[in-house]
Amino acid sequence: MNGQKRWIGNGTLGDVIVWARNEDDEGRIQAFVVEKGSPGFMPKKMEGKMALRITQNADILLKDCFVPNHNKLTHSKDFATGTNKILEASRLMVAWMAAGVAAGAYEAAVKYTTQRIQFGKPIASFQLMQERLSRMMSNCEFTISHLARLSQQFDLEKVTIGQVARAKANATRVGRETCALARESLGGNGVLLDYHVIKAMGDMEVMYTYEGTYDINMLISGRELTGGMAAFK
Repeated sequence: MNGQKRWIGNGTLGDVIVWARNEDDEGRIQAFVVEKGSPGFMPKKMEGKMALRITQNADILLKDCFVPNHNKLTHSKDFATGTNKILEASRLMVAWMAAGVAAGAYEAAVKYTTQRIQFGKPIASFQLMQERLSRMMSNCEFTISHLARLSQQFDLEKVTIGQVARAKANATRVGRETCALARESLGGNGVLLDYHVIKAMGDMEVMYTYEGTYDINMLISGRELTGGMAAFK
């Protein structure tokens, strides 16, 4: 196996699953377990991450790395039946992560604004602050309701890749707004880690990008909605 890939979650800590073209099977994209310590497998931890730091990401380089046949995942026959199925589950998972982070940012904003006294009363009593809180809650309600229904359909195997892509894109889009509103609500204190919202804001930026960017996920949705008219290659 030869190639390289960036942003591999926990790629320095153990074995990794690599999706690669199998030249022995008409170049189909299939999954292989590359074991930690294999000759030719060179992972390197990425430094300088400012968000989602709970996951250690790695650059991996594969140079004439031998992967035995029994390390091939037998059900990963091609992109459609293998990779797409993984993406359906992982994108739905990221959408739920975004919903949780947004809800946490909202809760932090409520706690702060109901306790912060300015001009003799809590700032949560001001009109502009209540509008922000209401908008944050609306975003959370929309996202959680949407994902709850989609998850029910997922369990019944009645979802499409376009539906999941659209849900992931929208959950992170409105999650971004929710975290930004929470950070605004705390004023200067919003950039301090003690108050949590700046951490949520940074983590949301990662979720907005990974498991397919917002734009790519919406184009996957668009391809499905137009009966297969792909706007990307």
